[in-house]
Parts: sequence; structure tokens; C-alpha cells
Amino acid sequence: MNSLIASPAIASPRTVTPFATHIDHPMPRALREHAATKTFDEFVDEYASTAGPVRLGQWSCDDEKRPARRIGPQARTYQATLALGNSIETSRAAATGPVAALTAMLYERGIAVEMTAFHQLPAGEYTATFIRGCDGTRTEWAMGWSADPTQSALRAVIACANRLLASA
Repeated sequence: MNSLIASPAIASPRTVTPFATHIDHPMPRALREHAATKTFDEFVDEYASTAGPVRLGQWSCDDEKRPARRIGPQARTYQATLALGNSIETSRAAATGPVAALTAMLYERGIAVEMTAFHQLPAGEYTATFIRGCDGTRTEWAMGWSADPTQSALRAVIACANRLLASA
């Protein structure tokens, strides 16, 4: 008689190694201890959770191909689908970059996220963006993780908005 023995689950390196080992450069000082003691999954669950009332859907720059008319940063028009709780709306903002546009869109919807620190670091084939945001009363650190640096930054802003709302 053969009996089947379940093989133990194989843990990925991300579930057992400290988060800090996945980043190619020193972390922001305020996060170093957590990054050294929490596993990848624990750190992501705390600082980059996708759960929360604020969610980002579609994102685009409407005039990305438009040629620059002068030297220096050019205002561009960005569009996003934002969900706040059960409400889903399309927002637009003109700004010199995607992070400024997203924070403006959130502010128009009543969610203040003023960035007081921004760190974007390589993490192998990924980019980790760490931001500290303030809503005028509280500050929170958050992280975004993506192969695309812009998506990493946008995810960090959304994570920060959700952390600020959760600590309210």
C-alpha cells in the first residue's frame, strides 16, 4: 500500500530573507532597522500593502509625445482611474511629473499626501521607491515596488495615502 506524503512547502528567498538584502543601496535611515529584521513579505505587507480604500487603476500621460517648447521641465497632462472606497472616477492633472500629478489628483479628492522624503533605489531588476508623506497631522513611510520606476513611485504614493488614512 502506497501512502502519499505531502512535501513541505518550499519557501522562496523573499519569504525568509530580510527585506534589506533585496535592495542594492542603503535604505532610508528611518527604515533600516525594519528592513534588516523583517522578511520581504512582512516588509511589503506593512509598507506597500495594496489593501486600502485608495486604489490606482489606469494611468497615462495624455501628451507624452508632445515636443518640448522650451528647456526644462514641461507640464504634462496625466489621467488616472482612482478608486476611493466604492467610488471609481477618472481624474486629470497637469504637472511636471507623474508623482506631482498623482498627489494633485488625490488632493482634489480630499486626500492630502505631501511628500517630505523621496528615495528611489535599484533592487535587482526592480525599483523600490520609499516615500515619507504627511497629511498635515501625521507622517508615514510607504514603499512602491515595480520593474518600472514610474509605477514604483506611483505605488508608493498610493501606499502612503492608505497608511495615512489607516492611522487617522
